Amino acid sequence: MDKKNIKTESLLLNKKALFDYELIRQFEASMELLWHEVKSIKAWHINLKWSFITIREWTLFVQKFHVSPYTMLPNKTIVDPLRERKLFLHKSDILFLDQKLKEKWFTLIPVEVYLKWNLIKMRIALAKWKKLYEKKQVMKEREIDKQAKIDASKFLR
Repeated sequence: MDKKNIKTESLLLNKKALFDYELIRQFEASMELLWHEVKSIKAWHINLKWSFITIREWTLFVQKFHVSPYTMLPNKTIVDPLRERKLFLHKSDILFLDQKLKEKWFTLIPVEVYLKWNLIKMRIALAKWKKLYEKKQVMKEREIDKQAKIDASKFLR
């Protein structure tokens, strides 16, 4: 199987995390989901905004990952949309992440939820907080690029 032919479809990108954190290294993890969660995720009823990842007993868990109850589910009150979900990753990667998390300033965040060959995967990243001046610099660069595009379009008219 060629790597060029891998079918992937992005379901959700955590833009807040990309702005607030500097991504050091990324990993691909599978999730343990219930049937109605799979249907909700494929229908794009998810939110990654404030979610984070913890390690307990050499296992990864994603916290505050909101999956809305499936619309056709008869009893929506039993479903906890914020329950913690288990992530599957190689043991060597978990050991590496555990060592890095013991160091200062490192955290684990979910970056993206996507379909890969019809399987739901989560891209997680080892990240560091960006300083305020780094965020301001990024915003200033975006503003300059935006102004340059506006000027170029006015010039071409």
